[in-house]
Amino acid sequence: MEIRKTTAADLDAVMEILNEARRTIAQLGINQWQDGYPTADVILDDIAKSRSRVMVKDGEVIGTFAVLDDGEPTYDTIYEGHWLTGDDSRSYIAVHRVAISVKSRGTGTSGELVKYACDTAVQLGMKSVRIDTHEGNVVMRRMLEKNGFVHCGVIYLENGEPRVAYEKLCREEII
Repeated sequence: MEIRKTTAADLDAVMEILNEARRTIAQLGINQWQDGYPTADVILDDIAKSRSRVMVKDGEVIGTFAVLDDGEPTYDTIYEGHWLTGDDSRSYIAVHRVAISVKSRGTGTSGELVKYACDTAVQLGMKSVRIDTHEGNVVMRRMLEKNGFVHCGVIYLENGEPRVAYEKLCREEII
């Protein structure tokens, strides 16, 4: 499997995977992503900012995610806990908009995503990877915990909605 920067030519495949994820989330009975987010414009903006990544196997896009290495303002304050690397640290990369195609779930793809994110963090001199999800998104939460993420507390999105926050340490010397 290859992980690479997303191009505009990947947009249709990315949107199909995101639509699959929306359906899965809806089956969990939660409203995350049910308003059409992330839209094609959000993904195109991620592409323009070199944030979007695709996971490709046998020439087919099987997953997508965004990597932010310039901080995530909603992570500046965490409630009901604390970040592993400190609440005021900007020494992390954030991963957002994670979706894996239905037929590729359960095949180790998420582990590859986490490895890529940690490798990227280390290459950039960062200490960790941070991510958040809806409290009811048990599929995502299970994947995160299976891949070594630690539940750290609650963050609030710009619209005021709460999200459970996770962090994974990627550099041995800070453990």
